[in-house]
This record gives sequence, C-alpha cells and structure tokens, in this order.
Amino acid sequence: MSVNERRFKILEAVIDEYIKNGEPIGSKLLAGLLDFAVSPATIRNEMAQLEQEGYLEQPHTSAGRVPTVKGYRVYIENLSTDRNSVLSDEDKGIIDSAVRGICGDTDELIIENAGNALAELTKCAVVSSHNLAKFSVITKVDVIPAGKRVYVLLLVTSGGGIKNRVCRLSFDLNHEQLAFFTEFANENLSGVNPQHLSPEFIERMGLALGTYMASLSPLLKAVADLSGEMTSSRFKFDGQNHLIAFEDLHKKEILSILESKGAFTEFLDNAFSEINVVLGGEESDTFAVSNSGLIAGSYQKHGQTAGSFGVIGPMRLDYKKLIPYVDYFAVEVTKLLSGTETDTEENR
Repeated sequence: MSVNERRFKILEAVIDEYIKNGEPIGSKLLAGLLDFAVSPATIRNEMAQLEQEGYLEQPHTSAGRVPTVKGYRVYIENLSTDRNSVLSDEDKGIIDSAVRGICGDTDELIIENAGNALAELTKCAVVSSHNLAKFSVITKVDVIPAGKRVYVLLLVTSGGGIKNRVCRLSFDLNHEQLAFFTEFANENLSGVNPQHLSPEFIERMGLALGTYMASLSPLLKAVADLSGEMTSSRFKFDGQNHLIAFEDLHKKEILSILESKGAFTEFLDNAFSEINVVLGGEESDTFAVSNSGLIAGSYQKHGQTAGSFGVIGPMRLDYKKLIPYVDYFAVEVTKLLSGTETDTEENR
C-alpha cells in the first residue's frame, strides 16, 4: 500500500466514523478501526499531514479531527462507481416496495408522490423537479362561459394534465365567436407540444384569426400563458420535518435551507445524467448553507431526462448509503414513468 493509499484509507476511516457518531476522531480510536496494521505514531503523522493539506481539522486543541468540506469532496469522489452493488437486497426490496406504492393518474402526480416517498425512505428533506410537459401534446382546447364577460379556458394534454385560466373580457362573446375559437384552437393546437407555442407561433395564430382577432385575442393570450406554465419546471419540497431531527443542524441552518429552496431547485433544473453531490461552503457552491449537503439524481422518461430528486441534510450525511439509494430510486422511477417496471425479481 502506497503512502497516498494509506493516507486516503485513514481519511476514509475518519469520515466513516464521524458520519456515524458525530464526534472528533482521535488516533487511538482510529487505530482500532483500520483494517491494516500501522503504528499509532504513523497514524498521528498521517492525520497531521491530512490536516495540513486541508482534508481534516481540529475543532479544539485537545480534540481529535473532523473532516473539512475538502475532505468530504475527495471522500465522495473516491466512492465506488458501481453504486447499485453497495445496496443490500433488503434495501433494494424496501425501495422496490416504496416505488410500487407510488400512485397517480398523471406523471406529475407520480413524481409528487415519489418525492414524498423518497423523503420517508431517507428521513431527509427532498426537493423534486420535473419538466414532464415536454412529453405531452395538447389534445383539447375548450372555452366555457362562467358569467357575464367571464370565460374559463381549458387546455388538456395527452399526459393527463389539465390547465385552466379565467379570462375576464370587456365584452360578451356570442355563440358564433365561441364556436369559431374552439374549432380554430383545436385545429391548430391538437397534437402540438406546449413547448412549441413560441411567441412567433402565437403571433401567427393571432393573424390567422382574421376579423375575429380583436375579440378573440385575449383567449389566445390565455393559451400562451397556460402553455408557459406547463413547460416551466415544477419543484416540490418534502420532508422538511426531517431536518429538525438532525442534531448537526441548528435552527438558523434549517431556516437557511428552507429559504434557499430557489438555489436548490436551480441546481436541479440544470440537466444532468448521473448522481451529483453539492456541499455547502465549496467555492463552486450554488447555495449558501455551509453545513449542508445535497445528493441529486435524475430520472428519465423514454430515454430523456425528465427531472431530478435531491436529498438534503447536514454535511454529515451517510453518503455511502444515500448515493446508491438515490441512484437506485431514480432508476426505478424511470422504469415506472416509462412503463417498464416489473413486479418480479426475475425480470430485474
């Protein structure tokens, strides 16, 4: 074993024990944890070197060492790339059971319920994002009179999504105008993905209204607004109550996490195809909660990234367990969304 390998093994042992107990690790304790023979003097020297290099720090003069953000980063980067093999059959069975229990009439509802399920599985806070509208097309447009000069525009998609918008006009529409708009909208929008309703597309539709443009353009604007809502990424935060259970997180840090939802979701909104770990306090950090970590994994639908899950907790998360946990969970949700999930172990 080279000096560098031995040093990393010592760093790994320090972090493993610190994650487990949350107490500074001394050389005597560490000597009993290592799976290779090394003298206590060598351990002390190696720990001092790791501290000098910025991987460990000593909170108090007489205390042992604890990992730094830099130490966590090198630890995470050196975790096994074959993450699924780390999970026990029991853990896989627990996740499989949780995924089978996820229900919903639409993909959006499935993801909402999946985020809550992951929060309960990990006992952490979970932020989930999705942009599932890109997998659907508009199937129906309807206008329903709802009172004097008030109309409800309905937009239905193939994914089961239904959006509505109340339109208050400065005049009443007659039956002929309503019938024309309904036929016109369905003829031009049926089978169109909401993402394709660009300002230019809507402008062309407006011109095509001809003599009806002045009276029906407010309804067309509502169509544009609804399509914009459909195509924007959706975020949901689950398991906030789990943050209270972490002794490492003070009230101010919990509040900072809750107030930093936008930063977490901004990170998830950047498409990626594998597990990512963000640590608070890094120079490249996208959120400002120093004592926190986020483990994010994306899921797919029909071979395309559809969204992500992010598990949030203190820096002292069990990365060896949670990284493969999130990875495996995302794979199973991908199967669920793509209709390829199976109930039998033989087909897995």
